[in-house]
Amino acid sequence: MRINLRNLLSTGIAAAICFCFHPRQAFAQDNYEIQVYGSDTVKPGHTMFELHSNYTITGSTTRQEGVLPTQHQLHETLEITHGFNDWFETGFYVFTSARYDQGWDYVGSHIRPRWKVPEKYKWPVGFSISSEVGFQRRDFSTDTWTFELRPIVDKQLGPWYFAFNPALEQSWAGVNAGRGISFSPAAKVSFDVTKKVTLGFEYYGSTGPFFNWDTLPNQQHQFVPALDLNLGAEWEFNFGVAMGLSHSTDNLLIKMIIGRRMNF
Repeated sequence: MRINLRNLLSTGIAAAICFCFHPRQAFAQDNYEIQVYGSDTVKPGHTMFELHSNYTITGSTTRQEGVLPTQHQLHETLEITHGFNDWFETGFYVFTSARYDQGWDYVGSHIRPRWKVPEKYKWPVGFSISSEVGFQRRDFSTDTWTFELRPIVDKQLGPWYFAFNPALEQSWAGVNAGRGISFSPAAKVSFDVTKKVTLGFEYYGSTGPFFNWDTLPNQQHQFVPALDLNLGAEWEFNFGVAMGLSHSTDNLLIKMIIGRRMNF
């Protein structure tokens, strides 16, 4: 297929103008479960318990559109995922938040069914798709009911691992309910330094509605140098330091995921 360079440049310039100058507001940042999904699902009959711990070192210090300040908030999220067969799992989340001046609070809950292309079909890449729906209290999110559709593509090439999650988000109730579908990509590249230690780089973003992107300050872009420890098939460990690059993104936070797979 021949690419017309002039048309490509014109499209890029138009996208850049839309990107930089359209005055819209992004979805509220969600720092409860910071993770780039891999395509694998939990094995049939197994249950995965995960604790997502995220602490915002530098974030908002006043209420933003009714949402409590994020600076010095500790977010603890319990995720329980059960595998039903080799192509389907369902996860359930409970979000909580704690801060020195507001105590410990229940934030909300989500449910996430996910479907996977089984390995027996021998696709060249791993592929699965998750759908997530749930509720968040208004003090912690500009949108109280949301839906997410997340395609997941990944590939292991020797010691290198690549994953891409081009997620689509829709608010059903709240500030962004009338904005349409927003694009929230996430990606990961990692390298196995040893059999037990993997170093990687994660990215999380939210650009706003398709064909109607937010201005750069109102978009969210977050980069995370990350460490994964390979402690066996039953365990999961991930640690990272997240750095925000836009006005709407918390500047600095740390995240940790500890998971345990169990066979019931």
